[in-house]
Amino acid sequence: MNDKVFGMLGLARRAGKLSPGHDAAFESIAKGRARACFLCSDASDRLKIEFDRTTKYEGRDVPLLEVPYLKDDLYAATGIRAAVFTIDDEGFAKKILMLLEDIA
Repeated sequence: MNDKVFGMLGLARRAGKLSPGHDAAFESIAKGRARACFLCSDASDRLKIEFDRTTKYEGRDVPLLEVPYLKDDLYAATGIRAAVFTIDDEGFAKKILMLLEDIA
């Protein structure tokens, strides 16, 4: 587990810049708030396909990344059980993407 990634996710949640779960993430993308979209490694194939399409629909270019964490890992970090979530702040999104690149 990467404590820095989880720490940033926790900060984003407390700042109100995390949209966890299918409906919240979909709405965030549709309304143009999402700066990055993340899928847990144990997300269903249907969910992965749906959000791959959603992040690119009508010219959107929201980065989509499958993270190497399970839903239970993210639950431990954020207190929210969800397989998909968006980060709705440019600074948080860039930092989390950078941290994830470092562990890849």
